[in-house]
Amino acid sequence: MRKIIGVLLLVLFTSLGFVKEVREYVQIPNQLKVFETQNVTVQSSFPVNASQDSAEAFTVQKNSDGQTLDVKGKKAGEGEVVFDLAGFPVKKVGVNVLPDFKVIPGGQSIGVKLNSLGVLVVGHHQINTAEGKKSPGEIAGVEVGDIITNINGTKIEQMSDVTPYIQDAGKTGKPLDLVLKREDEEIKTKLYPLKDENDRSFRIGLYIRDSAAGIGTMTFYDPKSKKYGALGHVISDMDTKKPIVVEDGQIVRSTVTSIEKGSNGNPGEKLARFSGDRKIIGNITRNSAFGIFGELNQDMNNGVMDKAMPIALSNEVKEGPAKILTVVDNDKVEEFEVEVVSSVPQKFPATKGMVIKITDKRLLDKTGGIVQGMSGSPIIQNGKVIGAVTHVFVNDPTSGYGVHIEWMLNEAGIDIYSKQQQKVS
Repeated sequence: MRKIIGVLLLVLFTSLGFVKEVREYVQIPNQLKVFETQNVTVQSSFPVNASQDSAEAFTVQKNSDGQTLDVKGKKAGEGEVVFDLAGFPVKKVGVNVLPDFKVIPGGQSIGVKLNSLGVLVVGHHQINTAEGKKSPGEIAGVEVGDIITNINGTKIEQMSDVTPYIQDAGKTGKPLDLVLKREDEEIKTKLYPLKDENDRSFRIGLYIRDSAAGIGTMTFYDPKSKKYGALGHVISDMDTKKPIVVEDGQIVRSTVTSIEKGSNGNPGEKLARFSGDRKIIGNITRNSAFGIFGELNQDMNNGVMDKAMPIALSNEVKEGPAKILTVVDNDKVEEFEVEVVSSVPQKFPATKGMVIKITDKRLLDKTGGIVQGMSGSPIIQNGKVIGAVTHVFVNDPTSGYGVHIEWMLNEAGIDIYSKQQQKVS
């Protein structure tokens, strides 16, 4: 009997999944976020009522199709929408109305120079000593990817800071007291430089680097604070493959000189050079999984969409047509057609929130799809900035990932939610 009842319950619960109203109930979010003067559409065949205390913050309107309703923001604040079926409340949904916020989209090609926090260890090398080949750095336990931040109690900022300590330690026979940053750890070790029999100089047996350079694409900037976001993904060291921990950095304008077209299994690349004047247009204060961030010291116009545009939160992004802004020739920003193949309405910051596909024939003929250097190109849908291009699919260069603008803003230090809290209080 228990088995029969269990089977019947299983069939019942399984069949409920095919009931339209049940499916819609499950898909209704527990929390809706909407900007002032904007609206968000919710699928529902339920009658709906808005609680009285939220009347000033937003309005709810059932559409003529009978299947959707619009929640329209009026004033920063919070409230609830109550869904009811046959007069019985079945679900409460919180509504958070955020102050209106706009950014200026980018698309410009930029040159990037990063200075690491200390000097980065990118490899070991063996020294010809009187006792055979040895690497003092390896003996001291220094690993590839470590950052040397301090020697003998003094902060290290660039490679030229290291050499005097090596020679002094070699002459006195005293070790170098190193402080290393490894992931989130701070490690201390002693390193004894050894004399190279070839040139009679003291060496530490480490390859080090203090800066990195490359190109990418500007995504957006806030016209009020001048805070910007670009690239859409972290910059990693080419040798260690680990993210570069930024001490500081700069961005300059760059010019695309040619395109290496992408193909299956072979990602293409924008070839570019830094602009001749190398005028610094902004700093770099952060290098994270969502891109590089800092502040501009001047406005940046793209010549295509120079006015501030609203943004779309991750739950607003829809599958369907969109556009990207990017440069494929010289320094001219152009718009190209793409399609949002899928989008995840993420509740917490995460990369790869969208899959996009290049559909513009002109761009496909020029680049083959998404190429290196295109990362950061802003994605525009329905008059809103929804995110940025990040990674290409190696086996299908016409497609790749995108990151939601919501998380890039957060990394840039632009908290659209705290503004709402301040306005309410």
